[in-house]
Order: sequence, then C-alpha cells, then structure tokens
Amino acid sequence: KLADDIEDAIEQRIGEEWERPTGSDVGRISHDSRAGDRYVDFLEGTLDTQLDGLRVVVDCANGAAFDVSPRALARAGAQVTAIHAQPNGWNINDGCGSTYMESLVAAVRDGGADVGIAHDGDADRCLAVAADGSIIDGDHILAMLAMSKADSHTLAHGTVVSTVMANLGFKIAMQDAGITVAETAVGDRYVLEEMSAGGFVLGGEQSGHIVMADLAATGDGVLTALHLLAIMAQTGRSLTDLSSCVVKLPQVLVNVSGVDKDGVASSDAVTQAVEEAESALQGKGRVLLRPSGTEPVVRVMVEAPSVEDAQRLADSIADVVRVDLALG
Repeated sequence: KLADDIEDAIEQRIGEEWERPTGSDVGRISHDSRAGDRYVDFLEGTLDTQLDGLRVVVDCANGAAFDVSPRALARAGAQVTAIHAQPNGWNINDGCGSTYMESLVAAVRDGGADVGIAHDGDADRCLAVAADGSIIDGDHILAMLAMSKADSHTLAHGTVVSTVMANLGFKIAMQDAGITVAETAVGDRYVLEEMSAGGFVLGGEQSGHIVMADLAATGDGVLTALHLLAIMAQTGRSLTDLSSCVVKLPQVLVNVSGVDKDGVASSDAVTQAVEEAESALQGKGRVLLRPSGTEPVVRVMVEAPSVEDAQRLADSIADVVRVDLALG
C-alpha cells in the first residue's frame, strides 16, 4: 500500500506532460502455469492442522480465488463445495461473494455444511457463515485469530490492530482476553502501517480484510479462511461457539450527504449533539463521526445497548449535521 503523499504525487504526475514508453518499451506479459500450484503449496505449508472432516462451502465471487481457494481447502483435508466459481470476466462480485452472502447462507443451510467461506473478487477478504446460517464478520474472525495466537504465544506484543469501525464488543472481548487493541483509521493501508510501525503480526477490519504479517505481506482471504478453519479443527468447536467470544453491540450507520464534511470538527452544534448522545449512552456504547474521503458525506455511527437507541441517537446527530453543515 502506498502512503497518501505518494498517491498524491502520482495523481499529479498523471496530469503532467511527460514522455511515455510505447510499443515494446511498455513491457511484456508472461504466463506462469505453475503460479497457482506454488501458491497452494505455500498456503498448505502455513498450516499445522489438517481440516479433515470439515464440510465447507466456499463462495469464490467469480473472481481471483475461483480455483485456488477450493483447491487449498481440499488439499488441507476439507470436504469442499464451491459456488460462484465460474468467472467469465463480467460476473465478478455479481450478486455473490462477501458483499452478497444470501446464496452462501442458503448453500450452507441446505447442504448441512459446517461452515461457509465468502471471498470478494480479488480474494483479499474473508467472511464466514456458521452452520446455523449466521454471518461471521471480520471483527469475529479477527478476535478468534487473536485469541488463538495469544494461546500459542505467537501474538506479537500481545496486540491486535483494528480500525475505529470495529464494534465495541470486539474491544471488550479483547480486553477480557488480556489482548491490547491498537486502533487506526479505516482502511487496510492504515492497519498495515500500524502493524509495521509496532512490529505487530495480526490486524484487520470488520469487512474481512485480515492481515497475518508473520505469514504474508498483505491481506489474503484464502490464508485467513484456512487459519480460521484450523481453529475449528484444532478445538473441535463449532464456528457459532467460537464466535460467541464477541458479543456485538447493535450498530447503526447514517450517511449524511450534501454537507460540508470538513466542518465537522469545528461545529459547536455537532460537538454538543455528540456529547449529549455520549452522555445518554452512559459508557455503554459509543459515537463516531467520520467524514468520507471521497464524497461530501459525513458518516454517523452509533453503537448502543439496543438498535432502537442506536438509531434514535444516530438520527438526532445526523439531523444536526444536516442543518449546521448544509452546503450553500
């Protein structure tokens, strides 16, 4: 991942006039027919536990993992059913994968599988589905991996890296397990930067981007899936049971568009609205305001003991943002 200032410099460079390479000077494409085999070999080599007996449905999102993910899971001993594993160049992420998990939930339930695995198109994400059809997100997966690494004394500095969007329930679970949480801005880039700076080996996001820096340099959804399933195989516990370590607070996100997102920090009215909401929560939830990085939108996130409380408080803050920071 590139730093923000390097990205800015590249964007500026694109708009400038400069001599670009043409023809054979651009470079060449070479085909490596063994690349997938070497990758599956690498994945298998990271495991200490076989997945014998686990019945797994994997949704490949008609993307990059369509071949290697089912192969790696089967090589590790799982009984694998692959869905959305026929990419045609147009159907990637089309009603499937980690952003559309309905078909995976149905396949797990209907097929009596132990677990479902969902990748996205480029396969750097991994979400899961338990046998009962419940969706297991990145907070749960990160917590399970962190606790497993802590138990085996391989969690560097006893710390896991997550973002400000991680559910408060994740942080409580980590605190109860004696694991420190290092928090970053949203984006796997910032997770990676914090991991590198602190010498940490595990980090990730609620979206399912998980980084195991002792095994790979960036997020790898297939690697994540294998190590999540290895925990199930090692412990003999179901995913529902394992994921119960995190009791998530109801979370509501309201996007307020058409506002001056840069004015959030300086608005007294918005500050007061947030303080009133935090007072109402009495330490049993949290409020997060986050300007979008790409559009005139302010994201209002509230976690509370009930979804009704979270919705009410989020709406009240959003109303103030909408009025006080209106454009024009």
